Amino acid sequence: MSDLTHLDDHGRARMVDVSAKADTTRIAVAAGELATTAEVVRLVRSDDLPKADVLATARIAGISGAKKTSELIPLCHQLALSSVKIEFGFTDTTITVEATAKTKGPTGVEMEALTAVAVAGLTLHDMVKAVDPAATMNGVRLVTKEGGKRGRWTREQSTAPEPNSAVILVASTGAANGSREDTTGPSIEEWLRQRGFTTRGPLVYADADISTGLADALSTSPALIVSTGGTGVSPTDATPEATRAVLDRELPGLADAIRERGTKVTPHASLSRGLAGVAGRSVVVNLPGSPGGVKDGLAVLEPLLDHLLAQVAGGGTHDE
Repeated sequence: MSDLTHLDDHGRARMVDVSAKADTTRIAVAAGELATTAEVVRLVRSDDLPKADVLATARIAGISGAKKTSELIPLCHQLALSSVKIEFGFTDTTITVEATAKTKGPTGVEMEALTAVAVAGLTLHDMVKAVDPAATMNGVRLVTKEGGKRGRWTREQSTAPEPNSAVILVASTGAANGSREDTTGPSIEEWLRQRGFTTRGPLVYADADISTGLADALSTSPALIVSTGGTGVSPTDATPEATRAVLDRELPGLADAIRERGTKVTPHASLSRGLAGVAGRSVVVNLPGSPGGVKDGLAVLEPLLDHLLAQVAGGGTHDE
């Protein structure tokens, strides 16, 4: 019984005393998927359902759920949450939900992140049930957590990426704190969707937290990770350093080609420090944080991407 912290020596439920633990920054990421129909996905994406804004309502519900976790789960501690972010993504027949909860305190925020996903997903179900009463909320799970004496934990995933799976990361402190709107992430998502990719994100992180974003993206073993932002030379730009730390092999030719394409439009493109490479079986590509830089980078990727992903997956057939 001693390994289960919510049970005392007699096997009785208890609330763990955390008063002796040190306050550290705690972050948890959880995810889940609403399985529904292609028609519902289309209606939600185009905001054509007869009810109110579906995603905005589900996002607010998820944030409220995270705040009320200690009221819903009997043995959870009351936490002063410093941040709860909820992001939605789409495949042909699912709406994905991802929640990131953050606090500074003596205990973790895993349950808050999980509750946010569950409540947001149930709210999605409520909003779409008139069109698809058979929708199901599946796979609510912890993806990553960090903080405390145990440090970082990441859910183990299969080393074989799903074909045509992609994660989009945005490194922008302004977009993360809500002071500016990001347009680069959605443009990458649309470009990938038109090419048959199932996407997760855009996941928005402050520049200082982009290493957490990369670890989170890699935890799902996607075939492709495309980041935007944080590639310059300002003191807060940290995407290249975070990327280099996870790469097994770099693809300098690809990164140079993206820079070269950009310099045809503006000489400032030569200041980009973006990298490209392979982490495990996932291709990682850094793009600049401007709409023009993203457009140029995607133009370079266009003729290369299918062959590159096939090679990394072990199916390349051309001599190099």
